[in-house]
Amino acid sequence: MIPLIVVGILVVVALFVMLSYNGLVRLRNRIENAWSQIDVQLQRRYDLIPNLVETVKGYAAHEKGVFEAVTEARANAINAKGVAQQAQAENAITGALKSLFAVSEAYPELKANQNFLALQEELTGTEGRIAYARQFYNDTVQSYNTKLQSFPSNVIANSFGFKTREYFESDDTSRGPVQVKF
Repeated sequence: MIPLIVVGILVVVALFVMLSYNGLVRLRNRIENAWSQIDVQLQRRYDLIPNLVETVKGYAAHEKGVFEAVTEARANAINAKGVAQQAQAENAITGALKSLFAVSEAYPELKANQNFLALQEELTGTEGRIAYARQFYNDTVQSYNTKLQSFPSNVIANSFGFKTREYFESDDTSRGPVQVKF
């Protein structure tokens, strides 16, 4: 009777370890997938930016500083490594694009240009998809980190070397009003 109880306990413990480990792996893979979805949408955004800048340049060529800021922000974002650096770079792009759109407000012919309107609409849609992908990523990171820190799954996580993940966060400057200087 006692050997059966011991075997039963060992089976329950082994099952718990297996299920906890597999749950952590599933969440880790979901985070990687979510990050890939962010990356796809960011690449789409990066591809739209040069066309948008060129369209605005045709109407507002003397706004060189704004164009340089957008181009530099795009280059920095493309070369960013890691979640925190990528988030910082994306916040810079958002600010630069806000300035670019603020400049476009001063040019009625540009605001009526069909190419500009189409690019603006496509970029707006892409921004929405990026926001959704960021939210999904952060929700998944939250679930994963909670599981890593909760007992008893934290024992399994520590035993197998699972590490917490960073959230994709906005910085304080991207939350405030846009400062446009002419």
